[in-house]
Amino acid sequence: MTTSTPSPDPTSGARPTGVSDPAAAAQSIQQMFDAIAPRYDLLNHLLSAGIDRLWWRRTARALRPILARPEAVVLDLCCGTGDMTLALDRLRPQPATGNLQPATLLAPILAIDFSRNMLALASPKFAGRNIRAIEADALHLPFADASIDLVTCAFGFRNLASYPEGLAELHRVLRPAGQIAILDFNQPTGLMGALYSLYFKRILPLLGRLISRDASAYTYLPESVARFPGPPRMIELIAAAGFTAPSWTPYTFGVAGLYRAIKS
Repeated sequence: MTTSTPSPDPTSGARPTGVSDPAAAAQSIQQMFDAIAPRYDLLNHLLSAGIDRLWWRRTARALRPILARPEAVVLDLCCGTGDMTLALDRLRPQPATGNLQPATLLAPILAIDFSRNMLALASPKFAGRNIRAIEADALHLPFADASIDLVTCAFGFRNLASYPEGLAELHRVLRPAGQIAILDFNQPTGLMGALYSLYFKRILPLLGRLISRDASAYTYLPESVARFPGPPRMIELIAAAGFTAPSWTPYTFGVAGLYRAIKS
C-alpha cells in the first residue's frame, strides 16, 4: 500500500472514519471492498435503481474514438467486478467482425483492482474477452512510462488514499495525447442536492447494512462522496498534475459526472 505522508488538504484522499494515515486508509478500504465483494453488484444496481448501467454506457460512448483504435492500450482502473470494463470492451473492434488483420493486433483492455475478491468476481465476466485482469495498487501501477493510451476509472478514484498521487501516476503511464476519463459521484445543489443528501446519508446506509451486513462499508460511501473534491477543485487537481483541457460533464442532474483531460 502507499506510504505517503498526510497532506494538509482535507480533500487530498480517501479517509475512512478513524483513519488519518494514507497507508492505513488504503489497507482499510481494500479490506472493506474484499468483504462486500459477494454482494457488490446487487447493491450497486439496487441502490442506483439501475442508473449505474446508463452511466457506464454513456462514458464508453464518449470514448468511442479511442476505443475504436485496435492498437490503443486501454486501462480500466479500480475495475471492481468489471462492469465498466465490459462497457468499454463492447465498443472495441472485435476479430469476428473482419475489421482486424489479424486478431493479434487488438490490444487487450487492462482491468486493474487491488481487491482480490472483486477481481475473482470479475474474472468469469471477462472469460472469452480480450481483457486482462491484474491485481495492483492504483498508486503504483505495474506499467512503463508512456505506455497507455486511455485510462478510465468508474466510481473508484475517490477511494484512492491520495488524489494528487493518483493523478500523477496516471500522467506517468499515459502516452502523449493519452486521455483520462474519471466517472464518479458528485454532490448536487438545490432541491436535487437535498434529496440526494437524504438518500445518501439516511436511506443508503440502512439498505446497505440490511443487504450486505456490513455497516461500515455503507457508512463510508456517503462520507467518501462528501469528502471527494467537487468539480472546480478536481479540475484544479487535474491541471496541477500536468493534464490539459480538463473538463467535467454532469450526469443525471449532477449526481455523478465524467472528468476528462489530455496529456499534452
